[in-house]
Amino acid sequence: MALKEVSAIVQARMGSIRFPGKVLSKINGVPLIEILIQRLKKSKNLKHIIVATSNDPNNKKLIQWCKKNKINFFIGNEEDVLKRFYDCATKYKIKNILRITADCPLSDPEMIDEAIKIYSKKKLDYLSNTNPPTYPDGFDLEIFNYKALTIALNNTVLSNDREHVTPFIIRKFKDSSLNIRNTKNLSNYRLTVDEVEDYKLIKKLFNYFNNDIGVSFLQISNLINDDNNFFTGNKHLTRNIGQTMSTGQKLYKRAKKIIPGGNMLLSKRPEMFLPNIWPSYYSKAIGCHIWSLDNIKYTDMSIMGIGTNILGYARKEVDEAVIANIKNGNMSSLNCPEEVYLAEKLIEIHPWANQVKFARAGGEALAIAVRISRSYSKKDEVAICGYHGWHDWYLSANLANKKNLNNHLLNDLNPIGIPECLKNTSHSFQYNDIESLEKIISERSIGTVVMEVSRGIKPKNNFLQNVRDLTRKNNIVLVFDECTSGFRETYGGIHTKYEVNPDICMLGKALGNGYAITAIIGINEVMKEAQSSFISSTFWSERSGPTAALKTLEIMKKEKSWISITNIGKSIKLKLKKIADKYDLNIDISGLDPLINFKFLYDDWQKYKTYITQEMLKKNYLASNLIYVSTVHNEDIIDEYINHMSEIFKKIREFEDGLDVNKYIDNEISHEGFQKLIS
Repeated sequence: MALKEVSAIVQARMGSIRFPGKVLSKINGVPLIEILIQRLKKSKNLKHIIVATSNDPNNKKLIQWCKKNKINFFIGNEEDVLKRFYDCATKYKIKNILRITADCPLSDPEMIDEAIKIYSKKKLDYLSNTNPPTYPDGFDLEIFNYKALTIALNNTVLSNDREHVTPFIIRKFKDSSLNIRNTKNLSNYRLTVDEVEDYKLIKKLFNYFNNDIGVSFLQISNLINDDNNFFTGNKHLTRNIGQTMSTGQKLYKRAKKIIPGGNMLLSKRPEMFLPNIWPSYYSKAIGCHIWSLDNIKYTDMSIMGIGTNILGYARKEVDEAVIANIKNGNMSSLNCPEEVYLAEKLIEIHPWANQVKFARAGGEALAIAVRISRSYSKKDEVAICGYHGWHDWYLSANLANKKNLNNHLLNDLNPIGIPECLKNTSHSFQYNDIESLEKIISERSIGTVVMEVSRGIKPKNNFLQNVRDLTRKNNIVLVFDECTSGFRETYGGIHTKYEVNPDICMLGKALGNGYAITAIIGINEVMKEAQSSFISSTFWSERSGPTAALKTLEIMKKEKSWISITNIGKSIKLKLKKIADKYDLNIDISGLDPLINFKFLYDDWQKYKTYITQEMLKKNYLASNLIYVSTVHNEDIIDEYINHMSEIFKKIREFEDGLDVNKYIDNEISHEGFQKLIS
């Protein structure tokens, strides 16, 4: 029997998201790609071995290695791997292709030769050992002809087909395909290299076999039978998960190994939305649209940068102002004049205030405000209402009782790492409950009251004025935290709407439309204490934040953005209530009009929330139960969003009527509150 002429195309790149540069990672001084090629060269039936990489600059080292070692290589398209294979096969005039990926350094030459014999004898268009797999992950092989490759290239537009080369061929050539099976199903073993744990196991394996590059599949399978525990190091990893994981999820998985918690902000953790599915990272953001690392365009009907981008992402005028100033130097040994101009502007908007300090983040701004207040009052204890960040002064409230801060946005905040000496220095009271504050003041030596003016609910029974009167009567500094509420329903702090002025007010988030800037404004008598207490930081003096804030305030005033987003928010609330009523769903819709929070009042709410996010993501929407409104959320976007939500609300009605919601959730349930992550 004449064997068909088969050449190996080795799919290789340096830019792996989960394990960058893995193909040149060395085992006992030998790169994985070299181990693979040496093994492939032992095949008796392969005509050529070509490394097919891409035009990504990251692959320069791999190309140099191929040149140095006189290995045939081809440089093709990074994203369209199907075209890369076609162009490579065309250049080298390959009639039949053995597809091997460079993360399979143990590919077995005897197995390959046997596969070529079967492929030739049966006159197949496609042969593999992975549909379904019975060999360990890492011994995968596929053989197909140039005709099938050409048909696939010319007939599929699906990104998955073009990224993974053979899915279209598998579907199209079912009648002329064959899958090779191992005598024993070993598919739950991993001998590929996708993760660092995989690499460590392969290294351990070669050390066991005295660094014999030619170790056979038979020897390895015998070891599996003899010592099952040898292979436990990567057992927790799922076979071919990379084919279904987005690039963002791959990067997040990598991040969790080196970044505690996976990222810098709890509210942006993928687990808060869709564990293992949420896109996680963005490549660009414009208006109310975000592009993932896979270049999928999403409409953001969720947190809009955690409420920072009232004017939309990448607002042209703001970016241009920042870029122009950056070109003149973002930082120097002298101060930027923009901080003076911005301070004057904020005092103009809030005539009760006389002085201003700037920081870059909300949590640190609140820490500054509390430091100033304590310096003025000469009292350590603080009464708090609302969410005020991660600093010790705030989380210390949970030292006495871990649930003291529950119902202040995030539940179960762990005070671990907070000095025990801070116990009973911060005390929480409930919004719209003046008696709870009066009780704290009567029992403790309170020097400061820190509170959000409004977030989930509006003040009742003259609550804000009662707080103001109570603090004045007891010589207590009143601090309003307007990090979230500022610029939502008014041009400035929302306290101006209620005509109640604090001693200090913190403004953040929307102030710079996505650029880092927060302001602490206050009256002379209290703010002058900032000169006595050491409060200073290098990056509070950079230029981009104040520049962005000045331009943002200018646009807000011109467009009356607070009126726009309030009206948009009211419209969304009414429409959500209407579709909830249509399906007889018990819904609670709360929050400021431009800062919407909704919840179904059922036991399975967290599952329903997960389902909402899951189904909207399928329709290319980033959505949850939070909607931070922006001026770029136009009527067409909102109407389309509501139409999709109507379908989902209808399904939730079916869940409440007995349909099993668990069967409709594709992955894990989203997290609620603060949960420790397992990396």
